[in-house]
Amino acid sequence: MKKAAGKSPKSEVRGPKHQGATSSPASSFSLHPSAFTRIPWWLLAGLLMLVTLALYWPATRCDFSIVDDLILTPEVVKGLSLENIKWAFLNPVDSLWQPLTALSHMADCQVFGLRPWGHHLTSVLLHALNAGLVFAWLQQMTGAAWRSLMVAALFAVHPLRVEPAVWVDERRELLGACFGLLALMAYARYAQGRRQNPATPNTQHATRFYLFSLGCLACGLMSKPTIITWPFVMLLLDYWPLGRMKNAEASDTDHAPRNTLHVSRFTFDSRQSQILWRLVREKIPFFVLVGLSIVVTAVVQQLGGSLAAGRGNPLGARLGNAVYSYGWYLGKLFWPADLAMFYPHPGYWPLGKVVLAGGLILGVSVLVGLGWRRYPYLLVGWLWYCGVLVPNSQVVQTWHAARADRWTYLPLLGALILIVWGACELTRRWRYQVLGMSVAGGVAIVLCLALTRHQIGYWKDSETMARHSLAVTGDNEWSLAMLGGALDRKGQSDEAIRHYQEALRLEPDDPTVRHLLGIALGRRGRIDEAITQFQETVRLAPAYPLAHYNLGNTLLEKGRIDEAIRQYQEVIRLLPNYVEPYNNLGLALARKGQTDEAITQYREALRLQPDDPDIHFNLGAVLARRGQLDEAIRHYQETLRRQPDRAEVHNNLGAAFQQQGHTGEAIREFQEALRLKPDYAEARRNLDAVLAAQANPSLLPGTPTNSRN
Repeated sequence: MKKAAGKSPKSEVRGPKHQGATSSPASSFSLHPSAFTRIPWWLLAGLLMLVTLALYWPATRCDFSIVDDLILTPEVVKGLSLENIKWAFLNPVDSLWQPLTALSHMADCQVFGLRPWGHHLTSVLLHALNAGLVFAWLQQMTGAAWRSLMVAALFAVHPLRVEPAVWVDERRELLGACFGLLALMAYARYAQGRRQNPATPNTQHATRFYLFSLGCLACGLMSKPTIITWPFVMLLLDYWPLGRMKNAEASDTDHAPRNTLHVSRFTFDSRQSQILWRLVREKIPFFVLVGLSIVVTAVVQQLGGSLAAGRGNPLGARLGNAVYSYGWYLGKLFWPADLAMFYPHPGYWPLGKVVLAGGLILGVSVLVGLGWRRYPYLLVGWLWYCGVLVPNSQVVQTWHAARADRWTYLPLLGALILIVWGACELTRRWRYQVLGMSVAGGVAIVLCLALTRHQIGYWKDSETMARHSLAVTGDNEWSLAMLGGALDRKGQSDEAIRHYQEALRLEPDDPTVRHLLGIALGRRGRIDEAITQFQETVRLAPAYPLAHYNLGNTLLEKGRIDEAIRQYQEVIRLLPNYVEPYNNLGLALARKGQTDEAITQYREALRLQPDDPDIHFNLGAVLARRGQLDEAIRHYQETLRRQPDRAEVHNNLGAAFQQQGHTGEAIREFQEALRLKPDYAEARRNLDAVLAAQANPSLLPGTPTNSRN
């Protein structure tokens, strides 16, 4: 009696504790309040999604970021069409092959146009959906509703989620995560289906989930290729909580209870090696998809020049930055203050910071390693965090930032699993465990709600965002350039120029900043200075098509036609489907008197963009000069069908009618041009001339038989 009295009721239930069956409803430290067990999982997921949507709703009042120009290309802005869908699969956007992300932006433009609220709404809905998927996926695998809900809620409302959820350009992060989570859910159903059918593990039911998981991974890689670690994540899930890595005594085909993992007997004997090899072999199609994605991404980024930044920092600096970033992200998970859009790369971090971060990572790794048999969720959560973050660790540097909030979107999910499941284990002997953990979790969520709502306010427009970034990180070229761009858009070009020049003082060889400075100088009429900046840009980045394009425009404005033609031809070589250089090359050739060549360029531009009124107008003008009046009139009329209030088009159409002897039509067009623009001197002269000719028929063009009035 005395011995029995010395034990708590929980300590008597030793089997699940030593086996690590933390996900089993029968677990001694499982946290399953009756309120949660009575509520359907889909209702909890729906409530979580509604809370997330309400929290991020203010994002729909934010403007586009100036950086969103990278994804709102002319093809994307035109919306969905067969031609644009083909373009999305054949062309990279922002130095990444992300066709599904491009299609999602096209769909937004199709529905919402360029109204920012609609684009932000789509991103917020995707983030809310991802929160629901995290809960559904964890609850499906573990059966632990409370812990799954806590992980999903912290994932949804943490301030580090603001950047991917509010920045339209980072739709790819949300879309890739959505497909990635769906792939894991389908994989879990596949694995559970095999265990429920031990006699015939390759059932048609399980195979469908396997194929669906493979398809979702492919879609995720076509949204953002950073989920290349997913096959390894699936192996982690095989260990815990799916429990498929067992030794011969408890193999994958045993009739063991779901989610029960006998890790205390986990040994790497020959039978275990066979099981492990079978699990790896099972994922070969997933590894093949990942390999193809890596090859495509490397080729696209090399062609786009985005790997140049990585070559600017030595390997030692990149490794040091990766180690420091791993520790920094964990710190921001617990203390999410001073978050910014851009964190400048210092080159080499101070050795003390790198050693401190490395010590933290090593310490956690040792603790996790010591408890991997009894507490498998610690190992899985930690390896998830360390592994999923690798593609964004910047060891292979694809951007000049040291780190970014958005890169934690999926990696920190592993850390949250470790924390929540670990906290439940630490408090399993508490008398009021449910109450204590619920209060602690509730306080954490409320604090995150307040901080997240405050953080969203910094994203209302590019100027606010850039000024906040400068306040947090100090002067850096990227934030200064973004502030300059925001001011330039507001018409404050002189102030923008000062910010660009300050950015170049910090980083003289940044081609993007020089390009933006050239644009601002051109707007102020400082054409010679603009040409100098564009020339320096193309020297630093020869494959920068927009710099060649703007250099061509300024050269054409200065009358340096031959040089402008060479720049437009270079743009066409770099971007053969970009319509603007064809149009401007046509203008340059027309000014040089090469009419036939100009017509060829205009026709090519219309092939790429048949609805562009400017191209129709320019082609009409050249055709009229060639005397092809009927075709010229058709192009002028096509322009007016889309832009009926353009006075110069009415004037040119009137001139074409006058040359054909259609005096009445010519008078109406000249009068319409003057109605739209009363001080239009050329239209006034043309109208006076045709009225005078009408009064004296001998002045009319052509023979008297051509006169219509």
